[in-house]
Amino acid sequence: MVRAPQRYRYIIRMPKVRGGHPIVEGTRIGVHDVVGLLQNGETVDSVISNCFPEITKAQVYECLAYYEDHRGEIDLLVARQMASEA
Repeated sequence: MVRAPQRYRYIIRMPKVRGGHPIVEGTRIGVHDVVGLLQNGETVDSVISNCFPEITKAQVYECLAYYEDHRGEIDLLVARQMASEA
């Protein structure tokens, strides 16, 4: 059985924005930015209040849903980001 591609309400890709990696629509915030913060101890609420006040709780949860469906891709992007910050 072939599954139809998953569609996301808030997650898009734009070839010339953030290297074509998945972002929150209407922003330049990468899914990997949100996931990386959550992996490093931020909560959903603190991501919104302290880091990215321009996104909603629904958008953060959709980043997590995207992560569950594309874990390998996002883990690689998070690792690259952490390495560049070190």
